[in-house]
Amino acid sequence: MTDLYPVKRALLSVSDKTGLVDLGKALSAKGVELLSTGGSAKTLREAGLEVKDVSEVTGFPEMMDGRVKTLHPRVHGGLLALRDNAEHVSAMDEHGIGGIDLLIVNLYPFEAALARGADYDEMIENIDIGGPAMIRAAAKNHGFVTTVVDVEDYDALIAELDANDGQTSYAFRQKMAQIAYARTGAYDAAVSNWMASAIGEDAPRRRVVAGQIKQTLRYGENPHQSAAFYVDGSERPGVATAVQHQGKELSYNNINDTDAAFELVAEFDPAETPAVAIIKHANPCGVAKGSTLLEAYNNAFDCDRTSAFGGIVALNQVLDAETAKAIVEIFTEVVIAPGATDDAKEIFAAKKNLRLLTTEGLPNVMEKPNTIRQVAGGYLFQDKDAGFVGMDDLKVVTEKAPTPEQMKDLLFAWKVAKHVKSNAIVYVKDQATVGVGAGQMSRLDSALIAAKKAERMAEAMGLPEPLTKGSAVASDAFFPFADGLLEAAAAGASCVIQPGGSMRDQEVIDAANEAGLAMVLTGMRHFRH
Repeated sequence: MTDLYPVKRALLSVSDKTGLVDLGKALSAKGVELLSTGGSAKTLREAGLEVKDVSEVTGFPEMMDGRVKTLHPRVHGGLLALRDNAEHVSAMDEHGIGGIDLLIVNLYPFEAALARGADYDEMIENIDIGGPAMIRAAAKNHGFVTTVVDVEDYDALIAELDANDGQTSYAFRQKMAQIAYARTGAYDAAVSNWMASAIGEDAPRRRVVAGQIKQTLRYGENPHQSAAFYVDGSERPGVATAVQHQGKELSYNNINDTDAAFELVAEFDPAETPAVAIIKHANPCGVAKGSTLLEAYNNAFDCDRTSAFGGIVALNQVLDAETAKAIVEIFTEVVIAPGATDDAKEIFAAKKNLRLLTTEGLPNVMEKPNTIRQVAGGYLFQDKDAGFVGMDDLKVVTEKAPTPEQMKDLLFAWKVAKHVKSNAIVYVKDQATVGVGAGQMSRLDSALIAAKKAERMAEAMGLPEPLTKGSAVASDAFFPFADGLLEAAAAGASCVIQPGGSMRDQEVIDAANEAGLAMVLTGMRHFRH
């Protein structure tokens, strides 16, 4: 095997015709013979290029609506033959098989059909057979054959040929082969995962995850960890699909926290009211609604002004200038919103390190995309937590029932608690968080921490008492003992929302009655680990 190998004959068969004509012209100019199929051949001929149909090579016409055209020994033999193997060369001569030195293939647009919601029959017709077979064959024989599957690699191919007098290097062929196998792997993953969903197979025997790189990150959670950001082609609005208007590249932690912030703020319908979520280390440190976006931001900020410094701000409506002015008063890492006015962008432009992302929409919180977590030796898959509780789902279990205004705050607190790391305790007053306790091993400690934060904010703001007085409190899971609930009562909470289901539910209900609290049960928990 030699390092450099010449490209004398190329097969081009693509669904995406982007750049095809320019590539064909560049190859033809280097004296490369062009073979092609169907629409690709037609496109090249219309550009004035000399092209030989694959059917001329195989001696068989395309048939069965194009399902059969390249599955032939004169194609696969030309791709697989080892040029330095005498038996292979003899077989090529005996059967009239010409070598194919370069394969340019991109596959039927299965993922695009999936994204637009094509029906079952159309999805089946978009499963490519000949393309993956040729790609795998050519990539296997990368000692001699160059395989290109992505339009973005066309320029690199021509540069390689220019640099090596019409030849490609072994290192280049290796790199292209790896990209090719990753492409067929991702394609097969899309097909198998779609089919599992189509037939209602929630836990298929084998599940494949695939992604395409969006960004190589400077490091992971810590500087000694390497990291990269991959996207799965989903059109769900969020950090993966957002447009970044300014600021430094997003870091690993930025991406993780921004996703958490935007998924949380999407819980609040922008058609009903503006809402803002401020996130720090994947946990909310302030969430609020308001009559305006500015009011929502200020109320969210007032929950925990200290933690908001260096945080992530997510908005459920288009960012306006007034809110932008308030946000830039402190250091903020990232702002993500469905959109931003020109005036808001101009205000942010003075803060070069502040990242502004816009998404042109909010994620649908009722959808259930898969979430994935790696453990030693495997992966955990589950549906995203799309659990919803409405007014009619709540069961009043105490002597005192919540008032209509309390009920609104309880449901608000419940939505926020869904996005707080367990054990989670969230105090809410007037549609704004006033205390958040997250990620403690004891629910009692979460209640204590949230109340203590509220006390500190009251002191900083010069308030006579913490805003937890008269608040609604949510617990993401049941109270195993009455102590956590009693701590919430001591902090001034007037009503409680929790799942229920503890062996000591009656003990907790009795404690609520004795403390004069109203309490409702949801029958649903929101653990978030």
